[in-house]
Amino acid sequence: MNIPPDLLTYGLALAGGYLLGSIPFGYVSTKLAGIDIRSVGSGNIGATNVLRTGRKDLALITFVGDTGKGAAAVGLALLFTFLAGSDKDVRQIAMALAGAAAFLGHLFPVWLRFKGGKGVATFMGTLFGAAWPMGLIAGGLWLLTAAIFRISSLSALVAAALIAPLAFFLDQPYPFLGMALFMAVLIYIRHRDNIRRLLKGEEPKIGAKKDT
Repeated sequence: MNIPPDLLTYGLALAGGYLLGSIPFGYVSTKLAGIDIRSVGSGNIGATNVLRTGRKDLALITFVGDTGKGAAAVGLALLFTFLAGSDKDVRQIAMALAGAAAFLGHLFPVWLRFKGGKGVATFMGTLFGAAWPMGLIAGGLWLLTAAIFRISSLSALVAAALIAPLAFFLDQPYPFLGMALFMAVLIYIRHRDNIRRLLKGEEPKIGAKKDT
């Protein structure tokens, strides 16, 4: 059976993006340092929880890795479709699928029995890889909210809530909008416990020992 080239491209984008996104930089970096990040703080493998080990270097490695894999997934999809001579629409869809799959890979990594992080850094990296101005806007929203409130989860929720509407008004392509909205919804689902604590005024500030 002959598989249509576009479907094969989309399948490769999904598979490659997911496997790349599944690389657990937080787990690997802390494990090499003799720490099991899953037994620290919230047990999350993301950079915020890695910072609670007191190792800023490991937190930085985790952040760069988690951000980079999102950007790399989108970038590789763009490179592959460009070399394959795909048209603009196919390239945009493949990039969006690869980015969404990388995000899912971080949330549900196959290497850690599908127990991953909350995806904020990978969300940022994916946006940056797909449309760097939108990545900068999302990062700016996170930094501004963090500077005012000093709450990591709130910063992520604000950035996630605003990025899709801003992308729409800035005339980003529909595949990008779909990817951004998909990731934003999952960020809210993954932060549901944080949202409950925010509503109760119990969410810890950045740098606190315990937080999820």
